[in-house]
Amino acid sequence: MARYAAIDCGTNSLRLLISEDNHGRPREIVRLMEIVRLGQGVDATGEFAPEALERTRKVLTKYVDLMQQERVQDVRMVATSATRDARNKDEFFAMTAELLGQIRPGARAQVITGEEEAKLSFIGAVAYLSKEQGPFCVIDLGGGSTEFVVGVAGGQLLGSYSSQMGCVRISERIMQSDPPTPEEVEAARQYVAERLAEVQEIVPIASAKTFVGCAGTFTTIAALVLGLEKYEPKAIHDCHLRFDGLRALTRELISITSAERRANPVIHPGRADVIAGGAVVVDGIVDMITEQTKVREIVISEMDILDGIVAELIDESKKN
Repeated sequence: MARYAAIDCGTNSLRLLISEDNHGRPREIVRLMEIVRLGQGVDATGEFAPEALERTRKVLTKYVDLMQQERVQDVRMVATSATRDARNKDEFFAMTAELLGQIRPGARAQVITGEEEAKLSFIGAVAYLSKEQGPFCVIDLGGGSTEFVVGVAGGQLLGSYSSQMGCVRISERIMQSDPPTPEEVEAARQYVAERLAEVQEIVPIASAKTFVGCAGTFTTIAALVLGLEKYEPKAIHDCHLRFDGLRALTRELISITSAERRANPVIHPGRADVIAGGAVVVDGIVDMITEQTKVREIVISEMDILDGIVAELIDESKKN
């Protein structure tokens, strides 16, 4: 059976999914995540730091080696918020072409729009949910941006928007103290509220019946709410988090130091210094949902943009 790989290069992490085409349905073989912090300082300098590019090269090299071992037939790598902002992005793309070309000649990272990112995240995140739970609002909270997309099962989208707020962007721009000061937290909350007002002008939040949270901030917070002793994707996937429990956990994350966060085994060391910024975004999202709907919980999904990319690769292979 043919095998396909999807790579998502975000502001904070570099993630890989290798899946097998099991009679038209993807079957997961490998799913990996490494913190590379490609977007380190991009918000301030406008370009990738040399050390960030080197971290990314090392992890991508490891992923290519694994893809060769697993006999991957095709690969698609998407690059999101950080690469849209960097002046020296050509250096990054040349590196990805050199490495990914070993899997398929001509392959290289592709910059995708926030809207396309939202669509792929939606396809991946709702694949396992029943259509009766829709309309769905999928929220992909990343390092530099957060994607919101409302749609129904089958992929019909009712609205989507990519907002320029994420855990790294807010931590580097606003919440620079450790732990953040009350003034920084309030400034971050105001920034998030302004971004969410933009979201509500474009995306029909009030029409959603089920809200789905994707990516590392949401899944890590879920692991903490569940009281896990280690990060367990199977326990996290499809868990339902009540808003009261979420608020208690985000308050704690914001109030403690990065060293205290890093001491918790479910928090990846590379996420400890930015998850408080992500917690402020989660708080704002919870406030928005509470104001706009009667929903009082969010479903956490380990399936996301990677699963959407693989699904598209399988579909495209059948057309050729």
